[in-house]
Amino acid sequence: QVQFVEAGGGLVQSGGSLRLSCASSGLLFKYAHMAWYRQAQGNQREWVASLDTDGATHYEDSVKGRFTISRDNAKATVYLQMNNLKPERTAVYYCTGSVPHNFYWGQGTQVPLSS
Repeated sequence: QVQFVEAGGGLVQSGGSLRLSCASSGLLFKYAHMAWYRQAQGNQREWVASLDTDGATHYEDSVKGRFTISRDNAKATVYLQMNNLKPERTAVYYCTGSVPHNFYWGQGTQVPLSS
């Protein structure tokens, strides 16, 4: 059974930094394409960043230069370093992992922004 445990969310001020982590189990992590999504209240869930097994990274335009996705295969964990957080609405961040024919979601961690 594949499980993700996300951590690192919490109240942060606009312009501040936060690092999210997502520890996986039951997944062949080093062969998995990992990504982060977010969903603000009233909005659709949107893709934020992804990390291929070869280390290639991809970012949604609004977070380029501010967010960094990384992985530690030995710990089966993916991270999202978020710097200079913009005053977007509070969002729940979800990590995902995919291998051929299967796609998995984490339970989400909330990142509320204060002004």
